Amino acid sequence: MVNHRGSSLMKNVSTTKPIYRKQSPRTIALYILLLFALSIIIFVFNAANIEQEQFNPISVQISDEELWDPPSSRGLRPCVHPSRRYKGSKGSGRYLTVNCNGGLNQMRTGISDMVAVAHIMNATLVIPKLDKQSFWQDSSAFSDIFDELHFITTLQQDVRIVKELPKELEHVPRARKHFTSWSSMGYYKEMTQLWNEYQVIHVVKSDSRLANNDLPLDIQRLRCRAMYHALRFSPPIEILGKELVDRLRTQSRKYIALHLRYEKDMLAFTGCTSGLTDAESEELRIMRENTKHWKVKDINPTEQRKGGFCPLTPKEVGIFLRAIGYPPSTLIYVASGEIYGGDARLSELKSYFPNLVFKEKLATKEELNAFAKHATQSAALDYIVSLKSDVFVPSYSGNMARAIEGHRRFLGHRKTISPDRKGLVKLFNELESGNIKTSSFSELVWQMHKNRKGAPRKRKGPSPGAKGKDRFRTEESFYENPYHEVSSVPHLSGYNVLNPDGRCPGYELEQWLPCFYSIDPKF
Repeated sequence: MVNHRGSSLMKNVSTTKPIYRKQSPRTIALYILLLFALSIIIFVFNAANIEQEQFNPISVQISDEELWDPPSSRGLRPCVHPSRRYKGSKGSGRYLTVNCNGGLNQMRTGISDMVAVAHIMNATLVIPKLDKQSFWQDSSAFSDIFDELHFITTLQQDVRIVKELPKELEHVPRARKHFTSWSSMGYYKEMTQLWNEYQVIHVVKSDSRLANNDLPLDIQRLRCRAMYHALRFSPPIEILGKELVDRLRTQSRKYIALHLRYEKDMLAFTGCTSGLTDAESEELRIMRENTKHWKVKDINPTEQRKGGFCPLTPKEVGIFLRAIGYPPSTLIYVASGEIYGGDARLSELKSYFPNLVFKEKLATKEELNAFAKHATQSAALDYIVSLKSDVFVPSYSGNMARAIEGHRRFLGHRKTISPDRKGLVKLFNELESGNIKTSSFSELVWQMHKNRKGAPRKRKGPSPGAKGKDRFRTEESFYENPYHEVSSVPHLSGYNVLNPDGRCPGYELEQWLPCFYSIDPKF
């Protein structure tokens, strides 16, 4: 018997097809428009996330103490007292005249070296003439920048210093000397033979004329006395500089001083063009070609940057400081000349740290008028504010950066973060290519710089394989790190105060630290 129930049920099922309403062209167009708008929103959102992933690193979680406190000084204290065997130079009737070259800090280190040279050669030092012909075209005299009387009196037990050459010697024949760079004490002892024929020796250039290492303790300490005690800035500079620091302190309890070396001359000299337009790159090339005393003309900008020889760009500085933990609210004093590219390029840093301050914002026009046409005096104001900052960060290891780092070491190893430019460039490239995440980037930057914050360390020697003058050119400057260069140092435990005569403990030991002593029994 055939079961027909299924067929009966199938007959009862409706076979009516669904009815679709035909949409009007206007409605279809509206749907397409909404879909297109939604696609744009999604694209912009994702692009923003990609941009943030590449250029806004998530800073690692660091305590305020780690961000702002200075590194351990390992019990080191400044000590520049001469040894018991030290004898000052009387100078007699022999005079050393000096023509300083370079900018503010090149001249400061040169003057300090010439104080030591005058002592070695038993000469009277005539107040040096400052460079008026270089890039800065600054007409400032010694007394405009430095406290001349303080300089003379502070060193009166070391070297006889006079303001001018005696009139009777103004027209006598004089030896005109280009002293050899990075010369030893023995070299200058040999130069004393010139006194047999001349009463006056004129030094044509003052920079890097004295060796960084292997000099007697008393000569090294004399350099420190000259650099850190005697070369005080003139009263107008000191007063305004301290006032700028006070005004910064009213804005924020702590601040970073950033030496942003991103001026036109620096970029042209180094041949660094990363992030610049073709027109800007060409402008810098022409400047380099037309500057006669710049010997290297053909520079590969890619290799320069890869080797760490370029200053960090404003954008790179912003990424770097965020990566090591400083929040966007951090107050940053920018010590620099005119930034190449102006406000447009500076905005790349400001997008990370809006609270940027320049001396032009802190001081009134009336206060700055006296320094307006004197780049060296203006740089001295930046020097004071940078020296007294809680943290100092140089974007490039130029003369000012090295001088301030050394001075901050001398004053108690104040925190100075020295960017590893070569290492950072590699990380920047990997970040932009998406090879590393922002969290990993921050951690890598932090680890890379945990031992680059100004803690005590031995002065670095020459680069491996360096020969001849390159050995001296590549070693760390004495004024960048006025610490010892020897492998072993005598230990004086138990000293935590000066000797009764006011001198630091161990000052009489010839192999003791050049400009420090230690109160740390573990040192």
